[in-house]
Amino acid sequence: MEADRRSVLRNLLVLSAAAPLAGVLSCTRAEPARGQARATLSSLQLAGQRVIYSYSGLTVPAALLQAITAGQAAGVIFFGGNISSDAQIASAIQQLVQAQQQSPVSAPLLLMTDQEGGEVRRLPGAPTLSQKQIGESSNPPLAASQAGTGAGQNLAGVGMNVNLAPVLDVYYKSGNFIDQYQRSYSNNASVVTECGQAFITAQQQTGVAATAKHFPGLGSATRSQNTDTGPVTLNVSLSELRSKDEAPYPAAIAAGVELIMVSWAIYPALDKTYPAGLSPTVVQGELRGRLGYQGVTITDALEAGALGAFGSYGQRAVLAAQAGMDLLLCSAQDPGEGQAVTSALASALDSGQLDSGTFNAAVQRVTALRGVVR
Repeated sequence: MEADRRSVLRNLLVLSAAAPLAGVLSCTRAEPARGQARATLSSLQLAGQRVIYSYSGLTVPAALLQAITAGQAAGVIFFGGNISSDAQIASAIQQLVQAQQQSPVSAPLLLMTDQEGGEVRRLPGAPTLSQKQIGESSNPPLAASQAGTGAGQNLAGVGMNVNLAPVLDVYYKSGNFIDQYQRSYSNNASVVTECGQAFITAQQQTGVAATAKHFPGLGSATRSQNTDTGPVTLNVSLSELRSKDEAPYPAAIAAGVELIMVSWAIYPALDKTYPAGLSPTVVQGELRGRLGYQGVTITDALEAGALGAFGSYGQRAVLAAQAGMDLLLCSAQDPGEGQAVTSALASALDSGQLDSGTFNAAVQRVTALRGVVR
């Protein structure tokens, strides 16, 4: 019965070009879509190709549809308050896709949510097990693979094409920030590595991109150290950071993970001043340089309390772009946030504060991702 219901929804979405194509996502990058060249897009449109919007409630607001139609949005993140049923969110997604089809940008929208499993699920259904339950099961890699397939099929069934999962944080102490909601597979980096790779591989075979998070790791954060609410500094040695926190990432990268989310914590072993997602040392040095990651980087929520000292949403976005972040996640559930970030990026691009070559390279990475999830 569940399969039949999903099939009906998928057929509806395919007819409206809203469902992602099923198939294997791989490291092979698509050619840039039509309309992405600097010569054919305005600065606002070019900036919009790096911005993920959000909104509140069950109805897609006119401001968001206008931004999409104008070619000034890369995608949308959905939260529980946006979803009342599969049919309702599928209809909302159809609206968004139709707006995109009227825009000057041919690449499909990135339509994403957090479907980690257990307590952290925006859609009902798979994966029902939490990551910790998977890590403690009799066959963790198999359970993780099944969860990845379930998550991908669930999201694809309503027209979403990106999952902000799996969490690759290796928790240090029971009940700490990442463990209290059972969001970590294990306190053993090897188990996290195996499960993360299995989840990513299985999910991306459904046509839904996976996101490894929160690089370089929030596993050492105490229960009260929440970057959503305030600044967090994690005093982990460089050797421990690399041997434990970052340990799951090479396997995830080898599996072709399409996105990596960088945390807002400060890691003095790497950068004493800037949160990871605002740090060129972390993003360009550690993630891209040392680990060789070539895919799309995405920030955590730009409105996070951890960034209170770094200015407005727009100023934070410019700092993140300077650090090497490709996608800017605007999760305040207000399209005005996405519009402010888009305007700030465009102004920084026009003024030369953001290098045009680097900016275009980020847009091309995002466009390539959008080419394999349509």
